[in-house]
Amino acid sequence: MVSLIDSHAHLDYPQLSEDLPGVLERAKQAGVEAVISIGVKLSTADKPRQIAETYDNVFFSVGIHPHEAANEPLACDTGSILALAEHSKCVAIGEAGLDYFYDHAPRALQADSFRAQIAVARTLGLPIIVHARDADDDIADIIEEEFRKGPFKGVLHCFSSGRRLAERALDIGFYISFSGILTFKSAKELQEIATIIPDDRLLVETDSPYLAPVPHRGKSNEPAYTLHTLEKLAELRGEDLIQMAIRTKENTLSLFSKMRGNS
Repeated sequence: MVSLIDSHAHLDYPQLSEDLPGVLERAKQAGVEAVISIGVKLSTADKPRQIAETYDNVFFSVGIHPHEAANEPLACDTGSILALAEHSKCVAIGEAGLDYFYDHAPRALQADSFRAQIAVARTLGLPIIVHARDADDDIADIIEEEFRKGPFKGVLHCFSSGRRLAERALDIGFYISFSGILTFKSAKELQEIATIIPDDRLLVETDSPYLAPVPHRGKSNEPAYTLHTLEKLAELRGEDLIQMAIRTKENTLSLFSKMRGNS
C-alpha cells in the first residue's frame, strides 16, 4: 500500500468534522498517514488546533485566508499570529495570499495580511501556505520582495495558476501542491505544468471538503481522496505510483519539517 500525506485539508469544516473519526479511518485505509488541518481565521484557530491535539496524525496551521482579511480584526497583527502559532503541532502559517476572483476583502488589506503572515513564518522558521487566485503577478511580486528581506519557505497550495507564477515561486525555493483539480478533464494547462515541476518540489493535497477529484467530482472531498490526485500526478509524469508516494511524502516532511519531530 502507498503511504502519503494530505498536505492541506479543512478538518474543522462541518462536512468533515461531523464524522471526523470516520474521515480519518477512511484516510488511513487509503494510505494517508497524516493530514495538515488548515487555519483560515484567527477567531477560529482553536478548532484546527484542538483536532491536532486529539489525533496523533493530524497537524495544523495558523492563518488568515485572504477572504477574511477584512473580517478579522487581527489580520495584520503579527503578535497575535505568532502567539497562536507557537504550538508543538503548528507546522505552518496560512493559508494566506491573494484572491482577486472573489475580492471579498480590499486588495491592499489582503496584501498587508499576507505580508504579516510571511513575517511570522520567517520569524518561526515555518513555511507559508499560499492561496493564489487570479493574482499571479502580485503574488509573485510579494513573495520575491519579502524573500529579499529574509528567506522563508513556502508552498503554492491547490495550484491552479499559470506557469510563470510557478516558475517564479520555484526560483526562490517554493513547493507546488496539486489538488483534485489535476484530475479534471478541463485542466489541460495545469496537467502540462505538473509535468515540469522538479521532483523535489511536488506535493499533493485535497483542499477538502472542496474540489473532490475524479471519480468523486461533485461530492464532498476528504483526505482519503488524496490518492486519486497522486495517481493522476504519477500518470502525467510517467512514474511509478509507489515512488511518487514516497517522493511527495518526503517533500511534505521536508517543507513542513516540524512534523518530523512530532511523528
